Amino acid sequence: MEPIVFIAVLLAAAFHAGWNAIVKIDLDRFLSVTLISVSACIIAAPMLPFVAIPHAATWPWLLVSIGLHTGYKLFLIQAYRAGDLGQVYPIARGAAPLIVSFVMSFFFGEMLTPAAMVGIAMLVTGVCLMSLRGGRDRARLEKKAISFALITSVFIAGYTVTDGLGARLNGDAHGYAVWLFVLDGLTMLGIMLALRGWRGLAALQPYWRSGLAGGTMSLGAYWIVIWAATLAPIALVSALRESSVLFAAAISVLILREPLTRWRLLSALVIVTGILATRMS
Repeated sequence: MEPIVFIAVLLAAAFHAGWNAIVKIDLDRFLSVTLISVSACIIAAPMLPFVAIPHAATWPWLLVSIGLHTGYKLFLIQAYRAGDLGQVYPIARGAAPLIVSFVMSFFFGEMLTPAAMVGIAMLVTGVCLMSLRGGRDRARLEKKAISFALITSVFIAGYTVTDGLGARLNGDAHGYAVWLFVLDGLTMLGIMLALRGWRGLAALQPYWRSGLAGGTMSLGAYWIVIWAATLAPIALVSALRESSVLFAAAISVLILREPLTRWRLLSALVIVTGILATRMS
C-alpha cells in the first residue's frame, strides 16, 4: 500500500471514530443515524455541479450500494437495541474485513500478500479483543445482539465491495462518492418521513450543529475509503479502516476518562501490529 493511501485511510479511521463520538446526543438511534446521513447529503449536494454524472454502467452499483447502506443502518439500529453499543458495534465492524477478503479473493481474484493477510488477521483480532474484553461493560452478549451484529457485518462487507468496484468502474471515485452521499441521505430522509412524519424532522433541528460536524466527518471518512479502494486492494482498505476502534478507545481513555485496562492495552497493541503489517504489504 502506497504511503499516501495508508495515511489517508488511517485519517479516515480517525474521522470515523470522531463522528461516532460526536453523535452521542439525546436522540434515539434511528434519528441519530438519519441526522448524520442527511447532514452528509446537505454537505455533498452543492458539489454535484462540479462532478460528472456517473456512467450508465455505474448506476446499478450505486443503487445496490444504497440498498446495502440502508440495510446496514437499519440492522445496526436493531443490534444497538438488542445489545451494548461498545461490544455490538466492534463485532459488526470486525467481521466485515474477513468477509471482504473472502469475496475479493475468491470471486474477483484480488489476492493479498502474506504480510497483508497477517495484517488483516491482527486487525480483526484486535478489534474483537477490544469488543469482548476491552470495555467497561463485560456483560454477556445476547444471542439476538450477536445475530444482528453479524448480519450488519454482511451489509458492511457488501457496500464496501460494491462501492470499491463501482468507483473503479466509474473511473472517478470523487464523482461516485458525491452521488452516493446525496442519494443515501435522500433515502434515509424518505424512510424517516415515512416512519416518523414531520415530527421526526422537527426532532432533528435542535441538533443541527452536531449533525453537520458528524456529517462532515462521516463524509470525509468514507470518501477517503472509496478513493483508496481504487488505488489499493479493497480488503486491505477495509481492514485498515477498522483501526477506527483504536482511535475510539483513545478518545474513551484520553477525553472521556475511561480506565485503561490491560485488555484494552493489549487490544491496542495487537491493532497497531496489524497496522504495521498492512503498511509492509
